[in-house]
Amino acid sequence: MGKLIYSAITSLDGYIEDQSGNFDWAEPDEEVHAFVNDLDRPFGIHLYGRRMYETMAVWETEEHVGDRPVSVDFAEVWRAADKVVFSRTLKKVSTARTRIEPTFEPDLIRQLKSSAQTDLSIGGPDLAASAFRAGLIDECHLFLNPVVVGGGKRALPSQVRTRLALLDERRFGNGVVHLHYSVSN
Repeated sequence: MGKLIYSAITSLDGYIEDQSGNFDWAEPDEEVHAFVNDLDRPFGIHLYGRRMYETMAVWETEEHVGDRPVSVDFAEVWRAADKVVFSRTLKKVSTARTRIEPTFEPDLIRQLKSSAQTDLSIGGPDLAASAFRAGLIDECHLFLNPVVVGGGKRALPSQVRTRLALLDERRFGNGVVHLHYSVSN
């Protein structure tokens, strides 16, 4: 049985993007990117909402990937996993190994988890909020960046109360702190 793991790169005040929708401050440096690659490597399935999928789909294009070894590695890891996009508006996908589900159904996620031979990732705060509310998230990886953006899109859902247990932490040279938690459902 696979675990459902939520990862987010956030500002210190808990946002994945600022009030203008910008997240340029969140671009990981080589050290953080290599760490993220290693975290993502075991995932067999990525679950996304439409916006997060559209953000991530650029990893399918060579012009975005470039020739930096850490970027090439991430693209290979990302392309190797299956993707499920939850969207009522998206009619067609632009990436391989991808399917669309029109609505978020907790039972579908439970089924994916129970039949998975690997862990699953869930990306995007709106989709993750639905999974938190349904008690489906098993672990969280939060990358706290040394920036305060003052508002925007929150990384963690409001009006959800859950206990977390710290499993691991790591500090990076650029000031980013990684926190790894298990979630008590």
